[in-house]
Amino acid sequence: MTNWKIDESHSEIGFKVKHLMITNVSGYFTRFSGSVQTESDDFHDASISFEAAADSIDTQNQQRDEHLRNGDFFDAATFPKISFVSKKVKKIDGENYKLVGELTIKGQTHPIELEVEHSGTTVDPWGQHKAGFALKGRLHRADYGLRWNATTEAGGIVLSDEVKLNMEIQLVKS
Repeated sequence: MTNWKIDESHSEIGFKVKHLMITNVSGYFTRFSGSVQTESDDFHDASISFEAAADSIDTQNQQRDEHLRNGDFFDAATFPKISFVSKKVKKIDGENYKLVGELTIKGQTHPIELEVEHSGTTVDPWGQHKAGFALKGRLHRADYGLRWNATTEAGGIVLSDEVKLNMEIQLVKS
């Protein structure tokens, strides 16, 4: 069994949400951790767990971030952690995988499927074994109780329900 952990300083947990249905607003979680256990070199049998601090959300706008931390969205004081636990890794071909697991946000747990591209393994200049992955997925924020929205004067909605997830993960063998 090989144990890996997320190298936080070389990883990012990002998302995009359509604003006014015309542009995407991006954000990140800046405090997170995760671990991976695997018997294989290609990670096809990996077991993964991940947590992010809900109050570490950063969209480059302090007022918006404070709104996202409160009860309209993440209610970070009551639900401080966002978590993911894998159920299955399916190798599609070459370096492409589907990762199936359960995502918990604001006390609500739902299945989620992520597309994963394994971008390789290497040994860094300090002798640490590293592995890289790019992950993409989508979720509907209302499924997790993140239902706040508003309407424009023209009757359009301010925020889309769909959230696109984009993550760049570097693992370090522990």
